[in-house]
This record gives sequence, C-alpha cells and structure tokens, in this order.
Amino acid sequence: MAAMTPGAMSPVPLSVLDLAPIAAGSTVAEALRNTVDLARHAERQGYRRYWLAEHHLNPGVAGASPPLLIQAVAQATS
Repeated sequence: MAAMTPGAMSPVPLSVLDLAPIAAGSTVAEALRNTVDLARHAERQGYRRYWLAEHHLNPGVAGASPPLLIQAVAQATS
C-alpha cells in the first residue's frame, strides 16, 4: 500500500495540534506569528484540521486563549 499524503483520502485525516510555543529568546508576538505561519503552511500542504490547545500558567506557551488564536488563524486561512 502506498503511503498517504496529507489531504489524501485516508481513514483518519492528519491534523496539526499547535500549542503556540514561545521559543527561547523569542516573544509572544513572534510565537503568535509562527502559529499563523504554521497554519498557512499546513493548509497549503493539504491538512484539513488545525487544533489549538489551551494551556494556562505556562510561561513557554502563548496559547492561553484558543478563541483569540482561532480568530488570528481563521483570518489567515480558508
């Protein structure tokens, strides 16, 4: 059986789960831009679902409010 590619018909579509991590030496704004960039890239590669996780009180994660991240990702993707 040939390997499935993202976006191909498969029993379980591949998804992306993003925590909006803040890289060492980076800022929250850069982490949010990275999340939007990753969502755009995932869409171009055929991924159909893009999940945003919610994590509170974690200094290395910018994703404490998924509704705000969803708004930014939704505006940048179709």
